[in-house]
Amino acid sequence: MKNILAFGDSLTWGYDAATQTRHPLETRWPSVLANGLNMPVQMIAEGLNGRTTVFDDYSAASERNGAKLLPSILATHEPLDLVIMMLGTNDMRPHICGNAAGSAAGIGRLISIVKTFPYKANHKVPEILVVSPPLAERGGDRFANHVMQGASSLSRQYADAYRLVADENDVPFFDAAKHVSPDPMDGFHLDQENTKKLGEALIPVVSEILAS
Repeated sequence: MKNILAFGDSLTWGYDAATQTRHPLETRWPSVLANGLNMPVQMIAEGLNGRTTVFDDYSAASERNGAKLLPSILATHEPLDLVIMMLGTNDMRPHICGNAAGSAAGIGRLISIVKTFPYKANHKVPEILVVSPPLAERGGDRFANHVMQGASSLSRQYADAYRLVADENDVPFFDAAKHVSPDPMDGFHLDQENTKKLGEALIPVVSEILAS
């Protein structure tokens, strides 16, 4: 049995812009990925709406800083074979970070947390897969035009910035924007078809990592 942690934001939680609730469990990308792997796995989907890489958001009702939350999550779910981290969309907000290099540095910090966490003596350090977020597009609602102002152009800088950090830390990299498109309803989240497509696209990548 392989244990996989999907550490992300609302794209991992399965937010549906059309209904403002969640996609059905079986269509969210972590579930599609787990069901497509040719091996027994336990998929731990740790998605939280609004989660950032390493930045505080004092406008939120609960903790959103990924660096503060990750150690407790690692301790809760160890042993782990793989940690998939897909964060950064919320960093694009001007009041959070608004800078691709800042988000990439945040991913680097999360990688360091996973690699240096004091796991139990008989638990190995898990593999890590960095996933850069899908592109953002200008949507038609207040969230897109105000809270996420400027994210459309900014999102196009993320893949190169994340790839560099992944290479520097010798971990695999996956560009989600090459496989999925945002829901035009708000320009940021994934509709049911695209969250399924993301899970399907990750199957060969994750299979290779777990087989090594």
